[in-house]
Amino acid sequence: MAGYADGVPCWVDAMLSDLEAGKRFYGELFGWTFRDGEKEYGYYTQAFAADGKNVAALSPKPDGRMPTVWNLYLASADAQATAARIREAGGQLVTEPMAVGSYGTMLMAADPGGAVFGVWQAGTHKGFEKSGEPGSYTWAEILTRDAERVDTFYETVFGYGSRQIGDGENFDYKVFAPEGKDVTPANVVLGRFRMGSEFPAELPAHYDVYFGVEDADRAAETIRRLGGRVNRGPDDSPFGRFAVVADDQGANFSIIDQSRTVGDVPA
Repeated sequence: MAGYADGVPCWVDAMLSDLEAGKRFYGELFGWTFRDGEKEYGYYTQAFAADGKNVAALSPKPDGRMPTVWNLYLASADAQATAARIREAGGQLVTEPMAVGSYGTMLMAADPGGAVFGVWQAGTHKGFEKSGEPGSYTWAEILTRDAERVDTFYETVFGYGSRQIGDGENFDYKVFAPEGKDVTPANVVLGRFRMGSEFPAELPAHYDVYFGVEDADRAAETIRRLGGRVNRGPDDSPFGRFAVVADDQGANFSIIDQSRTVGDVPA
């Protein structure tokens, strides 16, 4: 399979306290199957869609103090060079670039607003074998209070082109496209939303990862039945019917039925 261009979301994984519970939850919610991980790599467990394509991973937390969270990874052809740009642009490295066997090289970083993300330089593991469909990753957005610095950071580090959606005051959302691509709906790969006073002050900047579902209402019912939470929705939008949810261990994510759209896409 072809590699991902710099800055394109290429992988997601969840850090969980109870790996087996995570397999039960996501196996029933998305129909995923799993391949047990190797002890050498911390039992990092690959997840596969019903058609056998690799879509995500679950990993037991090596330290209980670590957050229970879904991580998004942005592609890089050179993780060391990306790390240098992260520092120069005002971000922080959480973990320095490190090789993961022959699979690739990863790092974890925080943008100037505090949102944590990963960077992945592919080796034998190229990233998603499937995305944009039910049972797989579909979208991600950065929720931040420091929009100006964050926008400049990502445009500098990954060379993104960007486009403002909304008036920038009542609704402040920006979308990013890879370097050299027109910022059109077909090319955008990431969103940025400015959190306002309607969000609790203690809520930190973060990434929200979306997974596709065939029916958002049915998926929300399944999440509740499995012991998870539905924090918002399901609600209709021009992009699909979605809900903001959490699994039974507290990892937050969103679900979306992209086949059910209501209203016009904001200009």
